[in-house]
Amino acid sequence: MTITDHLTLTTIDDVWLENRRGGSSIGIGESRPRVSWATASASPVGSVAFELTREDGTVDLHLEHGGGRRLIEWPFAPLTSREAVSLRLRVVGDGVDSVWSAPYRIEAGLLERTDWHVPFVSPSPAEPQGELRPGYLLRADWDSVDPARIRRARIYSTAHGVYEVELNGAPVSEELLSPGWTSYSHRLRSQTFDVTEAIRAGRNVIGVWLADGWYRGRIGFEGGLWDVYGRDASVLLQVEITLTDGSRLDVPLTDSWRWSKAPITSAGLYEGEAYDARLLPSGWSDTGFDAQHWQRPVVLPFDDFDAAIEAPTGPPIKVTEVLRPISVEAIAGSRIRLDFGQNIAGKLRIRASADAGHTLTLHHAEVIENGALGVRPLRSAISVDSYTFAGDGVEEWTPRFTLHGFRYAELENWPGGIDTVDVEALVVHTDMERTGWFESSHPGLNRLHENVVWSMRDNFVDLPTDCPQRDERLGWTGDIQVFTPTALRLFGAHGTLSGWLRDVAHEQADQGHVPNFVPWIECGFPNHPTAAWGDAAVIVPWEMYRHDGDTRVLVDQYDSMKAWVDLVDDLTGHTGLWNTGFQLGDWLDPAAPPDSPGASQTDKYLVATAYHVRTARILAETAAILGRETDAAHYGAVAERATTAFQREYIAPSGRIVSDTVTAIAVALVFELFATEEQVAHAGDRLLHLVAAGDFHISTGFVGTPIICDALVRAGGIDAAYHLLLQEELPSWLYPVSMGATTIWERWDSMLPDGSVNPGDMTSFNHYALGAVADFMHRVVAGLDSAEPGFASLRIAPQPGGALTHASASHRTPLGLASSAWRRDGESFFLDVEVPPSATATVVLPGGGGEHRVGPGRHSFTSTFRPASQDAPKPPYRRW
Repeated sequence: MTITDHLTLTTIDDVWLENRRGGSSIGIGESRPRVSWATASASPVGSVAFELTREDGTVDLHLEHGGGRRLIEWPFAPLTSREAVSLRLRVVGDGVDSVWSAPYRIEAGLLERTDWHVPFVSPSPAEPQGELRPGYLLRADWDSVDPARIRRARIYSTAHGVYEVELNGAPVSEELLSPGWTSYSHRLRSQTFDVTEAIRAGRNVIGVWLADGWYRGRIGFEGGLWDVYGRDASVLLQVEITLTDGSRLDVPLTDSWRWSKAPITSAGLYEGEAYDARLLPSGWSDTGFDAQHWQRPVVLPFDDFDAAIEAPTGPPIKVTEVLRPISVEAIAGSRIRLDFGQNIAGKLRIRASADAGHTLTLHHAEVIENGALGVRPLRSAISVDSYTFAGDGVEEWTPRFTLHGFRYAELENWPGGIDTVDVEALVVHTDMERTGWFESSHPGLNRLHENVVWSMRDNFVDLPTDCPQRDERLGWTGDIQVFTPTALRLFGAHGTLSGWLRDVAHEQADQGHVPNFVPWIECGFPNHPTAAWGDAAVIVPWEMYRHDGDTRVLVDQYDSMKAWVDLVDDLTGHTGLWNTGFQLGDWLDPAAPPDSPGASQTDKYLVATAYHVRTARILAETAAILGRETDAAHYGAVAERATTAFQREYIAPSGRIVSDTVTAIAVALVFELFATEEQVAHAGDRLLHLVAAGDFHISTGFVGTPIICDALVRAGGIDAAYHLLLQEELPSWLYPVSMGATTIWERWDSMLPDGSVNPGDMTSFNHYALGAVADFMHRVVAGLDSAEPGFASLRIAPQPGGALTHASASHRTPLGLASSAWRRDGESFFLDVEVPPSATATVVLPGGGGEHRVGPGRHSFTSTFRPASQDAPKPPYRRW
């Protein structure tokens, strides 16, 4: 078949901008958005034609040569604020063109600060601290032109607080907890809502629900802080209407705004929400409602606030799934307990009828302890909602401005028998696209992987957090540093992480270093440069580049990456040895006492120096990629100096590591810190001995756990890695699974074998960090990996073991779906792979089955594989 024949069959069926595959293209923040596209075919592509149609009917054409599919630079004049265009693509070549893709609508948001010409309006610029505040209703109305004259209508809005918008009595969006949590002192995200179809002839009404949220509500642990970013709860909302003749009307709302307290009588992200349905003014956000008795808001000039107003880089928070309880039971105290079968971040939705004034209380917890909700780990986040009925028949309600981490809920004062319970759990998180899957013949391993997926969902509520349930929920840098490779395997997290990295850079500039969580708040935690945590400024953008092959994140974050490595270099006195100051080390080593999670067996300064080597090397390579040769040479020298310092301080000539722990050896192996192959071999043998001597139980914390299996493989111990991975006794990855866990725990023993909760003050049942092993499951167990940034070249090399009879992984790469699925029957090994369009793969069969180079499409292989003994080796442990 000729190339021309191929082109007649190649139709572009998916177009997106930047890394927002599946996301909205209305209200974007880029004037020159990069374009990506995909086809269902793996056919070769010569050139791609771009056709851009503007609203005035003018058409611009561009021919992109070379068949590139990813992040093609915007080939047209930059978009201006509010500009709306339609983009179509098609493959062309040899005189034969494919059909045009479906039109892709693109619309810029407000790109300049001067595009905003309304003030913030605040119902209550200041209220007392220390107690929960109510929610507020704001209302404004205006007379619209005839809808037949309207081409489009937009609401551009944001808030100091959290908010939802209604127009003429109906919500304008499914987004929740907007505008999310950013470093508000520096940047505030805005939302763009298309309300064209909702505009009526004559009178129209805007309604806003508003509450404190992260902006001025209580956040942080040790009692938390109030009014961190300001004392005003306020909204910034601009309505613009573009007419069919191209002119624009700016709707005057400032003098029309009125406010009243909402039926939300109190709201806190940690505490919960109280709602009295009797207080809801009927029709308040629609025409016909008399708001003359409502109060005028305080007008806060826009220029009084310095933060940049930005479009989101990632998707919004939404309800992504609805769960029904798997059990409903009456318990002591006239309560009804619900078990939803899954630990989630979310809230309840109730449907019931009761007399006016009847109050239903909703309690939440992750676990049951001693027959009751296990609420002690929540600390001061009481997680209690209440609803007072209006008495208007069947009423449906869910809280707006709070979020809970829970599997179990109890209904106190349910208005009816147990058979009338109608309650659902709404799963809430950033609406990311799922991109990675794993399955095997081991049910426990499958459940472990699903637990990782759920913990990521529950902890990506606008930013990557540590936990969704207790009085914390902060963007800990160390957690996402170790988890980023897994995060990018499982979901399209690029937009969320890009936005968060902007905040990292802002907070870094303020604090003089990368704080331990971002956004940073002074709530009692030590504020010092910390290895593995601060290193997120370098490692997270690097892992994003490795996944996407997109250098933009390296360009955007380069100054931040450089500032971190420079700081650490200064802290070492330019010796490379970081052996002073505060460190968290191998946090949550399972041998650490419950009340001292940082008491690791591994030298914390060994960890610090090792990470200095790693990030200096990454920065040197980043500088080389970006063409900054002077920087590349400089940071290469910094890395060499730190490597030498590590070797002198922590490695004996034989290869013995001074700390002599599993984490210490794993770090040295995976970070490639040894001077000779003989040292590597000796350290590998020692690692295998220590793991076997520990009877293949986990002995690592935050630093060692994500890399221990890879370290064992590098030591020649693939079977040891499987024994460790499939261990079910405490401490191990599968111990929580054996205890019924549906998410990843913060501690290996968050729940003890007797069903009691770990006595430490810091215990969560929903942390993703220790689930970073899922990346190993994809890369090594199933064998699906990238051989170069961006997945243009794959390496598919499964390494069977652990008595598994089959395993598979698939990933929606930047170029399309890739997969590796193997099974074995006796000594026969079968492998099926899928390579996405425009990619190639090197397939390495286990057991000496050879190496094969293949192109796009599906391929099958058969070979002979003789598994090693499945009995766990015991020390003395010989090198394989």
